Amino acid sequence: MTPAPGGILPFGQVGRARQGFLGEAAQLEIFCDVVVERSTPFPRQDFHKPWAVPYPVTYDVMETAIASAYQQSVFPHEAATLCDWVDRQLPIAVRSDAEEMMMALCASIKRDIEYLRRSEKGVQSPSQTLQYARGSCRDMATLMLEAARSLGIASRFVSGYLHCAASEAGRASTHAWMEAYLPALGWRGFDPTLGESADREHVPTGVSHHPRGVMPISGIYSGDRADFREMIVQVQTEALEAGD
Repeated sequence: MTPAPGGILPFGQVGRARQGFLGEAAQLEIFCDVVVERSTPFPRQDFHKPWAVPYPVTYDVMETAIASAYQQSVFPHEAATLCDWVDRQLPIAVRSDAEEMMMALCASIKRDIEYLRRSEKGVQSPSQTLQYARGSCRDMATLMLEAARSLGIASRFVSGYLHCAASEAGRASTHAWMEAYLPALGWRGFDPTLGESADREHVPTGVSHHPRGVMPISGIYSGDRADFREMIVQVQTEALEAGD
């Protein structure tokens, strides 16, 4: 994919490159520098009551074909275990409001699952995360993603980062959360690692129906396993004034 003038890729397009080396190299560094314009997010939970989405969620016939793709489980063989867990997490009082159900699941994962930064490839299955009672942000996002789908709510995996003190200091990493599609409200973000709904500090860089669909960098390393020492991801943000 060739970048547009100025080196900027149009939104929704993916940059691809193949790199060859003429000699030995000790390390490979990849830099991605983007300018993101953020706007005021949708009103918070207390402003959503006029548009409360009843549960079970019913999608418009014009949306059904697309929504169904985001309702398909990534781990269908764990459906029974996941449904039992979801049923135990949802108080009767919230079961008539789809958004309140999502917030309840989000808070439950934050409360019961210990955050653990993992460098291993891939995501844990929902049952693994529940069994270990710990996981990375992508594991927690996957658990909530699958929990929402078990309730018939179209959901997608989100990869990006947080604009926060750590990112301003240049020592942050990538982050993951999920989004649920709710009629009248659209895609609503939920971050189970924080136990909160996503806000303007959450900067998404990719969304997908599957956790594997939003890897920021992918490729193949050819060589001896012992020669590969580590991979480090660092995120740094800087707040710009309007017009900068």
